[in-house]
Amino acid sequence: MKVKFWGVRGSIASPGPNTMRYGGNTTCIEIRTDNNELIIIDAGTGIFPLSQTLLNELPVTANVLITHSHWDHIQGLPFFQPNFIAGNTMRLHGAFDPIAGKGIEQVMAVQLQYSYFPVREEEMKARIEYVTLAPDEGFQIGSATVTPYLMCHPVVDFGYRIEENGKSLFFTGDHEPPLNHLAPGDAGFAQLQQEIEARNNYLLQAMQGVDVLIADCSYTTAEYPAKIGWGHGTYHSSIQYAKKAGVKNLFCTHHEPTRSDDALEAAFAEAIAEHPRQAGDPIYRLAREGDCFEF
Repeated sequence: MKVKFWGVRGSIASPGPNTMRYGGNTTCIEIRTDNNELIIIDAGTGIFPLSQTLLNELPVTANVLITHSHWDHIQGLPFFQPNFIAGNTMRLHGAFDPIAGKGIEQVMAVQLQYSYFPVREEEMKARIEYVTLAPDEGFQIGSATVTPYLMCHPVVDFGYRIEENGKSLFFTGDHEPPLNHLAPGDAGFAQLQQEIEARNNYLLQAMQGVDVLIADCSYTTAEYPAKIGWGHGTYHSSIQYAKKAGVKNLFCTHHEPTRSDDALEAAFAEAIAEHPRQAGDPIYRLAREGDCFEF
């Protein structure tokens, strides 16, 4: 299985001289199975440069897994170049939105209104298919098994576990570990704590033993108190997940868009210093746009 990062910034694209080393595009991850089947996780601005490389291997069948419908994870979809060429197929997978009462098709429908984009879906020449997923129900993409898991974010949000030939990967999407907002002694504290522990056990089981964990590490521990409820993790929380789940490699992603590359490396170094690697611990890495990892 091969992984390539095409977008590793969170919230908003942040191109410029201060983000050149790690990249300024928002979330997009390319995965190739051993049979070269194409899986794309999220369609942030990074999907545009990815799509340009796909023009060299037409016809394309792209299975796109959307974690959730916030702009930084879908805003590249209208610019996915193979959609404008007959003979290609894009299969868009994602969650049902209970607020809108619609499936993953609304991600395209909203963006391709004339108010926001000059080309309607009916004018795109590729075949576009929609697959609305249910949590915890695995499905096949070629030789790979994909299972969506509900994460913690202010909108329905899937993390994805992908398994093939004994190898495995988990991407958290945007995720804030569940937090008990009550104080010990408050009415309901014990019950809520039980629910939180069950939720964390569910998430740890989803990540258990994967070769690669790609996790939301938006904030430092010092920054997090001002960001509670925004739906994002910290270096500390992701390292803890990686250790407890016994993963082999942790890639920290969804980099805070105001953080320069120098500041990003400093924040990562500080986190690693707080969690020195012990025997059997994962290898910790900063996700970098353009980097490939094969396992």
